[in-house]
Amino acid sequence: MESLFFNTPTQRYQIDELSRGVTKVDISNGIFFYDIALNNRSKTIELKNLDRMLMMVVVKRGRVEIENYIEEVIHTLKENSITIYGSSRQDFSLVVKGEVFVLFIADFFLKRYLSFNSNEPIDFLYEKIQNELMLEQINQQPIDALSLYLIKKIIHTKEDKHMKSISCMYRVMEFITHRFSLLDMVDKDIGEEELAIASRAKSHLLNSFNEPPTIEALAHLCATNESKLKKVFKKVYKSTIYAYVQRLRLEKANLLLREECMTIGEVAKRVGYKHQGHFSKLFFETYGVYPKDLLKR
Repeated sequence: MESLFFNTPTQRYQIDELSRGVTKVDISNGIFFYDIALNNRSKTIELKNLDRMLMMVVVKRGRVEIENYIEEVIHTLKENSITIYGSSRQDFSLVVKGEVFVLFIADFFLKRYLSFNSNEPIDFLYEKIQNELMLEQINQQPIDALSLYLIKKIIHTKEDKHMKSISCMYRVMEFITHRFSLLDMVDKDIGEEELAIASRAKSHLLNSFNEPPTIEALAHLCATNESKLKKVFKKVYKSTIYAYVQRLRLEKANLLLREECMTIGEVAKRVGYKHQGHFSKLFFETYGVYPKDLLKR
């Protein structure tokens, strides 16, 4: 096996056109990506690897098949999905058809940003791949408008005139921060009853975040009282119920902003905001970009 990350290019930011429609970009030691755009054909990419790493596969169009040689399993990823995989030292292949972005992150890159708090996403993911981990799917979610916006910025770094490595790394960190923030982190010391109450509340909120129940009604649905519900929910999800509803609304808005036929006002109303201006302000405070900018991508 070989290292995917220690074959350091002569310059920090290096673009390799591997074949028609397949580009590999080395950003720096520890992180690189494939930008793939194929029409009516597929491409197999063999990955020989002895590193511990994360792989983030963004299928914008088409599909990806990942063949795990050790377990003799094929993972099929369909379009409009973002999937995070963890791997500890194994060979595998990607069979790609369509438009796909794949980001590879070495464990030693993640190690620079550890907070030594197991409830932080980076710490959780780093510890995950320190085990003898076969190719494992850790998380899968739909593609959102902000992710597409950030990926476009990453890919188009090559058009910059100066400091491409730093510029691209900054954009990659924006993307990583956004995607990792969507992971639900739960403490290991949470009791079964607490987790059950919080999970029931979360389930109800997921189904009604545009018009959520009152705390009193939600507590009744979860067979508990208001005080206990608020305390347990915050303990499990590190968020108040109100803040969690806001998060769900903005995440859904992020998906809806991909629909070119919808205006910002229509998106705001769909997720439960009566005023477009208030929605845009909250969106910017959360993601650092206004909804109108995502529509311009």
